[in-house]
Amino acid sequence: MKITEMKERLQGELTGFRYEHTLGVEYTSACLALRYGADMEKARIAGLLHDCAKCIPTEQKLTDCEAYGLPVSEWERKNPELLHAKLGAVLARRDYGIEDEEILSAITWHTTGKPAMSLLDKIVFIADYMEPNRANKAPNLPEVRVLAFEDLDRCLLRILTDTVDYLAEKGGVTDPMTRETCEYYQEELKNG
Repeated sequence: MKITEMKERLQGELTGFRYEHTLGVEYTSACLALRYGADMEKARIAGLLHDCAKCIPTEQKLTDCEAYGLPVSEWERKNPELLHAKLGAVLARRDYGIEDEEILSAITWHTTGKPAMSLLDKIVFIADYMEPNRANKAPNLPEVRVLAFEDLDRCLLRILTDTVDYLAEKGGVTDPMTRETCEYYQEELKNG
């Protein structure tokens, strides 16, 4: 499926706000791919499809995950909005014909991150956080936007740390994978 066809389909499946966000992530992913020498086509596709399951109702996400045999952790049952990432990878394959495992991985991990992320995983994770349509409500967003084009790993760690700190300040609990990812990159940058 061509990118123009993907956009047409997504426009019909996502809310107006979510579609604009998606275009912002596509654009930002392409910019970061250009900066870091990643495949721009893959970055654009992963950016476009990262939220393809976002607007599916919560109960349907749970049902769909079970139907596709996707494991759902206890944490995800309590926070089912996280399921759109792994379900999105399934829909990207099924509905959009994406077979590239690197693209599917970037979609799967764009919300929580994971230890030892690929370059494309990092690009989509960061693009999702900082795309131009994001309001400046996220902690340190202007700084993150500059850092993204200077040092991808330091930017990734900054986003993870800010997320963990923000949730702790609000009395929330961080997804275990996000915490694990944050700890992994703290060690990586300390030892690197």
